[in-house]
Amino acid sequence: MRWGDMDAYGHINNVQIVRILEEARIAAFGPPRGAGLPGVEPQVSLFNDVEEGTMALVVEHRIRYVKTIDYRNVPAVVHVWIGAVKGASFDIHYLVQDPVTREDCVKATTHLAFVDEATGRVLRLTPEQKDRLAPFMA
Repeated sequence: MRWGDMDAYGHINNVQIVRILEEARIAAFGPPRGAGLPGVEPQVSLFNDVEEGTMALVVEHRIRYVKTIDYRNVPAVVHVWIGAVKGASFDIHYLVQDPVTREDCVKATTHLAFVDEATGRVLRLTPEQKDRLAPFMA
């Protein structure tokens, strides 16, 4: 957590929670194609191993703030797993916990799809992409 993530109440601001989710998603599955390589090798290189001209886009975020997260000078604990995998999209689920108390603070889901950059059309997931996601499904 960063000092600037804090709001006037000393809690992590809700906008910064979305950034924390993004950082966890990239740490787990890699950066989007063309964004370079991550500082830490992702568990699954999913977003960087797509065909040229393919974008991984967020379709929707759903976030439930269960408990406020007080500012800490240590990273939050974020658990990441794959939920529903459909023909052309999939869900990434998150559980954000307080790094000191380990209490659940945020439960969230990001719905993603691969999109053809030239046409804007949603692309079906390939069998290889589904295979990469399978070990991380809960």
